[in-house]
Amino acid sequence: MRLVGLTGGIASGKSTVSNLFKDAGVPVVDADVVARDVVWKGTEGWKKIVKAFGIDILLESGEIDRARLGQIVFSDPGKRQLLNRLLAPHISSGILWEIAKLWMKRCKVIILDIPLLFETKMDRWTNPVIVVWVNPEVQIARLMSRDGCSEEQGNNRINAQLALDWKKSEADVVIDNSGTLDETKEQLQEVLSKVCEPLTWKERLRSRDGLFSIILCTAVGVLLAQKNLL
Repeated sequence: MRLVGLTGGIASGKSTVSNLFKDAGVPVVDADVVARDVVWKGTEGWKKIVKAFGIDILLESGEIDRARLGQIVFSDPGKRQLLNRLLAPHISSGILWEIAKLWMKRCKVIILDIPLLFETKMDRWTNPVIVVWVNPEVQIARLMSRDGCSEEQGNNRINAQLALDWKKSEADVVIDNSGTLDETKEQLQEVLSKVCEPLTWKERLRSRDGLFSIILCTAVGVLLAQKNLL
């Protein structure tokens, strides 16, 4: 099984690339979806957030006001670190569970769409690491248009993350999403050929079939050893 890391920066277009992988039939584990699931009303993640940030971050329905919480953590590095620390175990468990379900389905390649791939050190478990990059001018323009924020607010949110250029320097594969969607799609076709290359022997051993082969060989070895001892 091949675990492919996919990350980027805010408004870089990572979600667009993630959806293109899905359209191409490659399964994707989306950390943002997992993160939403672990903070539904009544969950342990929800309880931790309410305890740490107070009931003011709740909507009338009792669900977390994501926009309000986002404003708080993006303007205060300490609170942002606190939020990440509170939710990290729940998100990691959720991601592992999604991987396990795809493993049981004999999926050979899985895309791990994780915004904090480098920050959480999960890049060490993925190969290759794909970074969706965009030039700074396009990034701030897209963020302001998407979220209706000011340039100052947008820059604060961008600066709250690891520099996209640094992520680019650490990547095995870079997708430049500064241009049109068609240009991004063209790049993805090249990336797909790399991602879907035949598995290495180590990757095959991590697959379900590989594990069964190991178990079978071990069982046969044990039986032969017992026979020789009789």
